[in-house]
This record gives sequence, structure tokens and C-alpha cells, in this order.
Amino acid sequence: MDFEGRDIVSIRDYNRVEVEHILEIAELMEPLTKSSSDMLKGKILANIFLEPSTRTRLSFEAAILRLGGSYISISEARVSAIEKGENLVDTIRVMENYVDIIILRHSLEGAARLAAEVAYIPIINAGSGAGEHPTQALLDLYTIKKEYGKIDGLNIAILGDLKYGRTTHSLAYALSLFKTTLYFVSPESLKMRGEVLEDVSKRVKVIETKDVPEIIPKIDVLYVTRMQKERFPDLEVYEKIKGTYRINRNSLRNAKRNMIVMHPLPRIDEIAPEVDQTPNSKYFKQVWYGLVTRMALLSLVLGAIK
Repeated sequence: MDFEGRDIVSIRDYNRVEVEHILEIAELMEPLTKSSSDMLKGKILANIFLEPSTRTRLSFEAAILRLGGSYISISEARVSAIEKGENLVDTIRVMENYVDIIILRHSLEGAARLAAEVAYIPIINAGSGAGEHPTQALLDLYTIKKEYGKIDGLNIAILGDLKYGRTTHSLAYALSLFKTTLYFVSPESLKMRGEVLEDVSKRVKVIETKDVPEIIPKIDVLYVTRMQKERFPDLEVYEKIKGTYRINRNSLRNAKRNMIVMHPLPRIDEIAPEVDQTPNSKYFKQVWYGLVTRMALLSLVLGAIK
């Protein structure tokens, strides 16, 4: 199995065996967060983030540093030639002269795929419009596997903005590689995109619902997402449905004892702070799992590990 030089644009480009290998390598990375490694010494990563980011950008930077490499970054368009009108293809062709791998976040769906088509070095999609966020899905899988010891056989609910939330699309695709039952929980206007629902439903059982109390006793994982305000074409619609779901201690009163609550963050008001102190909450630990998962991806794509 050879990952060296491969792009990570969509989770659909990877099969179950490949995904499980990534998760195995992520576990090998855990001790390296407490020590140092030079496995990527001399390697340089470029972060091109044309949308805001905290966890994804900083975790990739931390990951390359933990493995002995270094990074350069464009953290917003106004500090680069993009502000002058340079197009994405030209930006990629320039940046690939400086670095060994590019991490790209862009507001347009298809941007990462376009970058991968023109670049001679690997491209990792760090979020492409409302499309996909594959590395988030991989760290989500790793979180579930670490907390449960398995993914097969679990009932998993994805709640919130399933229409515009790119993390939900990638996660649904990823979970459909395993023997899971998926609950898609959302307001009618934010239901899972048709193409995602059609694809995932071919492989696993999918139940669409609006009712949180009904599904809470049945599920092993509750994956909560925020309403993607920045992607709503009509802010009046956003104002009407924001706050539709809010998970608090009372919401979890009928949950299984070991049910976990996850969130890709940032959190707005969809999970009450009181949930942070419960044994169910795993969203801050999820951030650390994200670091080791991205360390694994960099080590594989840059050829340090097979």
C-alpha cells in the first residue's frame, strides 16, 4: 500500500483498507506528540487558507513541526498576490516551487480538485466550500475508534446543518465504509444533500429525522455541527432556524452511559457548556486526535512511512 505522493481531496478516493491503515499509523504517531522526530526533516509544508481556520491550519503546522519539518503559510487572501487578482492555478504553480506539500482551504467547491490536477506535488483538501473536508472525517473516525475500540456495529447520529456542512458530507461517506447505522438529524431545509444521501444509502442503513429525543437512547455517537451561517444564501432563513437544536445535560438524560458527543468545532450555541463536564463530551479530545491523524497523513503522503 503506497500513499507517497497521493492527493487527499475526497474521502471517496480511499477504500476501507486504506482508511484503516491511516488510522493504524495515527496510533503510531501518538508517542511522537510527547517527544521529537526527524522523519520529515527537510520537508516543507505550505498552508494556503483562503477561509478562516483555527484547528485545521494549526494542527497541520503542529504536525509538520512534531515530525521535524517546517511550514510557510498564506492565512488570508489579502496578504498574498491573490488580493491582486492572481488565480488559484497560478498560486498553486508558484507555491509548489517552494514546498513539498500544499494544504488548501478554499471557499469554492472543486477548488482542491482543480489544485490537485495542476500541481506536481501532493494537495490535501482542508475544506472546499460546502463540499468536503476529508481530513476532518479521518480524525473523526480515529476519535470513534479510540473511544469505542471499533467503528463497525455502531449507531451514529449526525446532527445540524447537513446541507452546507462539509464535515458532515465527508463523515457520512467515511462511515459508509463501515458497518454502521446512520441517523441524519436536521431541519427540513438543511437535510443531507441528495447526492450524499443516495451514495451512502447504497452501503449502510440511513434514517432521516428531525427528532433528537427519539434517537438519543439508540445511538452510540452524537456528532453535532453548527449552522453554517456563512454559506446561507439568505440570512433571513438562517435567523429563522438558528438554535433549532441545542444539546444540554437534559438532552443526554436517556443516552447510553458510554455514548459520546463529538463536534468538529467551532461551537456556537448548539452544545451547552455544561456538557463539557460530562463523560460524554469528546470534542476537545477530538482536537488532539486530529493532530495525530494529520501527523499520520503527512508521514504517509511524504513517504516517511509506508
